[in-house]
Amino acid sequence: MTKFVFVTGGVVSSLGKGIASASLAAILESRGLKVTLIKLDPYLNVDPGTMSPFQHGEVFVTDDGAETDLDLGHYERFITTKMRKANNFTTGQIYKSVLEKERRGDYLGKTVQVIPHVTNEIQEFIQRGAGIGTAHEVDVAIVEIGGTVGDIESLPFVEAVRQLSLKMGPNQSAFVHLTYVPWIAAAGELKTKPTQHTVQKLREIGVQPDALLCRADRPVPDEERDKISLFTNVARWGVISMWDVDTIYKVPRMLHEQGLDGLICDKLRLSTPPANLKRWDDLVSEVEHPKGAVKIAMVGKYTDLSDSYKSLNEALRHAGIHNHAKVNIEYVDSETITPESVNRLADFDAILVPGGFGKRGIEGKICAARLAREKKIPYLGICLGMQVATIEYARHKAGLANANSTEFDPDTPHPVIALIDEWQDRDGSIQKRDANSDLGGTMRLGAQSSDVKPGTLAHEIYGSVVTERHRHRYEANVRYLDRLEQAGLVISALTQREKLTEIVELPKSVHPWFMGVQFHPEFKSTPWGGHPLFTSYIKAALTHQAERSGGKQKVAA
Repeated sequence: MTKFVFVTGGVVSSLGKGIASASLAAILESRGLKVTLIKLDPYLNVDPGTMSPFQHGEVFVTDDGAETDLDLGHYERFITTKMRKANNFTTGQIYKSVLEKERRGDYLGKTVQVIPHVTNEIQEFIQRGAGIGTAHEVDVAIVEIGGTVGDIESLPFVEAVRQLSLKMGPNQSAFVHLTYVPWIAAAGELKTKPTQHTVQKLREIGVQPDALLCRADRPVPDEERDKISLFTNVARWGVISMWDVDTIYKVPRMLHEQGLDGLICDKLRLSTPPANLKRWDDLVSEVEHPKGAVKIAMVGKYTDLSDSYKSLNEALRHAGIHNHAKVNIEYVDSETITPESVNRLADFDAILVPGGFGKRGIEGKICAARLAREKKIPYLGICLGMQVATIEYARHKAGLANANSTEFDPDTPHPVIALIDEWQDRDGSIQKRDANSDLGGTMRLGAQSSDVKPGTLAHEIYGSVVTERHRHRYEANVRYLDRLEQAGLVISALTQREKLTEIVELPKSVHPWFMGVQFHPEFKSTPWGGHPLFTSYIKAALTHQAERSGGKQKVAA
């Protein structure tokens, strides 16, 4: 029978509930348990697909095509279980489902209310996410509730898990509350009052936490932990200090050494072997002792919020680990890049143009792609980054003046990137769209496979078939592929049904490492396996750096 750990947060947001939840899951998995994680988001959007990255950070995409919260990326990077659509749901999805049932008459004429109908629906979604009764069923499901306790929008979620815990009976669930213990510089001490208040609020709702994770910029001393225990009714060993660290991969060891996993296993009556965190220790050692470093220019337009590129940042760091190098990422606002200023990118070891939507900053990205091509700087374009590389090549090498995407210029004389009106979804169904379609649900989403051309860099990295996750609307226009190939651009991967462009590159005889991919490879990178594309890219950056410095820099084998 699946047991549950419910994780809530208090005082302020962005304390790291996702990292804490993923770290606890990783420790439990190291004990031999099958674990999954579920994220409950209290906003009314059906999913984060139409939300600005400035507000919400990146949108993580699962194999089955769900647009989800970025915390699911942390989950997949910390444990082996792959996330699905069922692992993330929102208030919008809950109310949508409840209202559809009401319209069908499923409630048999009853007055539909938050309690019991909405809370029951939340419980059904949680059990579905845990895979109960299916092949996906797990030993422990960790359920993270977004927002902070006291927010009006998260109340139905907290009430739902309180009810679920009561229904399941003793030793079937545990509650972990993440709170904030601020350092007040003027007083020269940590203050426990915010934690006291947030636990008081949680207890008013009917939830008594079994463990408190106390976030602070430094370890919380025993004296303050004793005080927190006394005023929150949480056992002393359940008050756990969670201080700032220089890498998130230290958190599992931090929580384990303070006994969080033991506390949870005792509460849930789980008999397991001891936790084995050797691979986490080895990973941290590798992170802390790089043999070199590279500097990457990430030319995007969401550069004011690093969470906009969370999975991409982690994928680059994973590739650095596998090349024994530290990857330093400098975010460059593409709106500041012009033909006159683009040369400042020449000092970087590699250039990366990430995904994005909309016209703003596009010409700057095109300038960056051109500089990388002409100066032979390693270049990786992801999704939109592939499209701007294609536009740049069309304009300056294929003789297609003013080539563009119809997303940015509907009247362009050469729409080398355009909106396709039909494609086959991963379940085999045929999807249709046009420029007036709803933004939500009109993209090519999820894992899809493509054939890779032999003799190419892509084939060297992936082999004969590449399967990656997608999130985009616009595609390379098939009518221009012959013209682009005649001009020297290599189309090295095509989708298996529609023959849409998935990878473009330049021959090694022309450029040492230049590639654009229509998919999002960062979603499948983990610290353990890395990702072959990013590993190859960082290796190329190290090689470029060594060549510029006269061959003195070591390049990983």
